[in-house]
Amino acid sequence: MMPFGLYIVADGMGGHQYGEVASNVAIRTVGGHIMHKFQPYLFGIKPSSPDESLQEIMQAAVRDAQKNIQSEAPSSGTTLTAALVLGQQVTIAHVGDSRAYNIHPDGRAEVITRDHSLVKRLEELGHISEDEAENYPHRNVLYRALGQGDILEPDIFTVAFPETGYLMLCSDGLWGVVAEQNIYRMINEAPNLQRACQNLVEAANTAGGPDNISVVIAQMIG
Repeated sequence: MMPFGLYIVADGMGGHQYGEVASNVAIRTVGGHIMHKFQPYLFGIKPSSPDESLQEIMQAAVRDAQKNIQSEAPSSGTTLTAALVLGQQVTIAHVGDSRAYNIHPDGRAEVITRDHSLVKRLEELGHISEDEAENYPHRNVLYRALGQGDILEPDIFTVAFPETGYLMLCSDGLWGVVAEQNIYRMINEAPNLQRACQNLVEAANTAGGPDNISVVIAQMIG
């Protein structure tokens, strides 16, 4: 059977009521939707993969999460970065300013998602520089979040799994505090990926820990 994995980070919006509920609903809904689609194939009940494309499945999962958040936690919101690994490919569904990275063996931490934040948009438009963006006030203001607005347009795309590196998902409580050049070193020096995640969370807390910190690291084995 080809490699299969599902990894999700959701960071409830701190200034909104029920932010924690929103993030829990997002993870439960997206995870449940995808596992429901793949369960017959994972357990050998059906021989082939679902009829829909992976991107269509992710789109539908995010749409369900949007509807459930608006029902169960109105006026709240959350980021969502979900990675569905099937074989050598990763299909990403992304809303907000949590991030997905490819961590390369040469130490590069390559961001593969795009922040849906006001400060990132200003940087993209050329109104502020990358250095100014790092210290810009209200860096956590989002213009797109799960649970917000009537129409949601998540970023959904497919990339190759980093064969000799790592896939990392994290909230802004990590990437906003720990320098990217230190991430690979901390992962590489840890005895296992669980300890690497713990070390990164501890590093973010040591640096001030201004926000909730979530991190997931995956590696292709074999």
